[in-house]
Amino acid sequence: YQLALEVHRISLGFPKIEQYGLAQQLRGSSKSIPANIAEGMGKQESAADVRRFIRMALGSCDETRVWLEFARDLGYLEPGMQGQFEQRYQEIGRMLQGLIKRYGDK
Repeated sequence: YQLALEVHRISLGFPKIEQYGLAQQLRGSSKSIPANIAEGMGKQESAADVRRFIRMALGSCDETRVWLEFARDLGYLEPGMQGQFEQRYQEIGRMLQGLIKRYGDK
């Protein structure tokens, strides 16, 4: 959640032309991670249901990493900052993989 807030704030500084493109995609995917985790953990109707939401969060994590690369390559995000975000999203991905295993990856 905290990282999604940071990404949201950073994306508000992207050029106006990108506010309904790259910035919106980035904000959406980054916020989708904690939202899917919350929904999956809140429902917990079955392990398969939890895994489904965690997998969606993992997909959003990977998508966010791609949008951050676009932002860096287009010059909207400094390489060092993108690298820091990349490391943090890699860690989130590892944590999500651990949750999937905890709920019996099948």
